[in-house]
Amino acid sequence: MDPTSTQAPPVQVALFVTCLVDIFRPTIGFASIKLLEDAGCEVHVPKVQTCCGQPAWNSGDRENTLEIAKQVIAAFEEYDYIVAPSGSCAGMIKVHYPELFEKIPDWHERALKLSAKTYEITGFLIDILEVSKVNAKHKAKVSYHDSCAGLRELGISKQPRKLLKSVEGLDLVEMKDCEICCGFGGTFAVKYSDISNSIVSEKTANIVATDPDLLLAGDLGCLMNMAGKLKRQGSKIKVRHVVEVLAGLNDDKPIAGRD
Repeated sequence: MDPTSTQAPPVQVALFVTCLVDIFRPTIGFASIKLLEDAGCEVHVPKVQTCCGQPAWNSGDRENTLEIAKQVIAAFEEYDYIVAPSGSCAGMIKVHYPELFEKIPDWHERALKLSAKTYEITGFLIDILEVSKVNAKHKAKVSYHDSCAGLRELGISKQPRKLLKSVEGLDLVEMKDCEICCGFGGTFAVKYSDISNSIVSEKTANIVATDPDLLLAGDLGCLMNMAGKLKRQGSKIKVRHVVEVLAGLNDDKPIAGRD
C-alpha cells in the first residue's frame, strides 16, 4: 500500500466455515467469501479451524467443549471479525463461550474479546458493514425460515430479508410461523427423533402452504432437516442457504436432505 494513501485498509475478516458446510455444502463457504469481498473485506479462512464445539456442549460434554473452544479462540482471535454462515455456530462462540470459560479468568477474557467481534453473516453485512443491497438476480418465489439460534441468540430476522429484497426477480412470501423451530436442534433430532419429526412435519406443512419455488434459511442443519422431510413427502420445493442466492450462485443445485 502507498504510505501516503489515506484510504483505510480493508477489514480483516476470518470466515468460520462450520462443519456441515465443509462436509456437505462447500458452496455456502464460497458464497460467503464472495459477499464479504464484494463488501470490501479481506477474507481469511484459517486452516486450523475445527468445530465450534456445539455438539459436545449440547450433549453436556464440558471437558471436550473447553478443548475445542480453546482451539477456535487461538485460531481466530487475531482478526478484526469472525463471521459465520450459521446463527447456531456464531451463537455458540458469541453467547456460550464466555459462559463456558466463566471460571477460567485468562480464557474468559479471550472468550469475551472474541465474542464481541463474532457475527452471523447477514447480521454482519447489514449491522456492521451497512450493506443495503446485493448484486444478484434470481427469479423465484421464496419463503424464509428463521433458525432458532440466529433469531433468539443473535436477533437475526430483518437482516436476511432486507438483503433478499434487493435480489432482482425474487418474490419473498412469508410462511405461517416462520420463526418456529424446524425440529433439528443439532443432537436434539437424534435424541428425540419422534418429537423432531412431529415438529418438522408442522414446519413443512407451513412451507408447502406458501407454495414457494425455493425455501431459504441461514443454517445448513435446519435446511438439511427440512429438505429431507420435504423430499420424503414428495415435494418439489428446492432448498438453499440464503447466502447462495445473495451471492448470485444460481447453479440450481438444491440442498439434498437425508432420506
